[in-house]
Amino acid sequence: MRALTLVLGVVVGLAGLGSAAQARPDEPPRPEIVGGTLAGATEFPFVVRLNNGCAGTLVSSRYVLTAAHCASRTGTTSSYVATIGSADLGSGRAEQVRSERVRRAPGFTDVTRGDDWAVIRLAHSVDLPVVALPTGTALDGGALTVVGWGATREGALIQQRRLRQVQVPYVGDGTCGNVFRSKGYPFVASDMICAGDLRNGGRDACQGDSGGPLLRRDGGRWVQVGIVSWGVGCGRAAYPGVYTQVSRFAADIRAAIEEQPARG
Repeated sequence: MRALTLVLGVVVGLAGLGSAAQARPDEPPRPEIVGGTLAGATEFPFVVRLNNGCAGTLVSSRYVLTAAHCASRTGTTSSYVATIGSADLGSGRAEQVRSERVRRAPGFTDVTRGDDWAVIRLAHSVDLPVVALPTGTALDGGALTVVGWGATREGALIQQRRLRQVQVPYVGDGTCGNVFRSKGYPFVASDMICAGDLRNGGRDACQGDSGGPLLRRDGGRWVQVGIVSWGVGCGRAAYPGVYTQVSRFAADIRAAIEEQPARG
């Protein structure tokens, strides 16, 4: 199982799976883009790379949405650095901005609980497009796209320089729940959304994509419906990727931003 946290090339396994731990397979959970193509230079201007090996998205001019397992705790910190403004991490157009504060989902302990989200307040605002958050569940399905700079195949712990994307088919809660529960993995249907090619595999997030977005096109804008959270392997036909269901937590995410108004 991939616990989607790749920190400086080291995959960190999940701990404390509670009563499910005894039934859990030997392979620990972890989070990358498999089977994808290069993203356009300006196609996803809101996607952010973090210096701890995770990804995120600009949800306002000063706030980055990422996974809770990509942030160690809630509180003031300048330890996170966001690379923004370019799909090419080696480009001179890429800007680096330090964090100022982190707010993790209250009570977060494990990705398999489902509340795997956090917001990072940047030290200053940036002038870039932001991704839209859903206002309901209407977009939780259909043609979905996941993007990131993670590994392009399972076991390849290599940071990609250029942003990649892949379309991943939606997998319903019933099917996804049956897949993971039958193998001893917890699945919280109300808090998670699944996507992947169950027949052929080969399309997925992977190591280094943790915290990045699962997107759905809504007219002329991208809406973030998921956050890369966990899965088993990368691109395996039998196992879809599991994402934090943003519609479930959108109100909490907005509240976490609004309670600390950005200045400057």
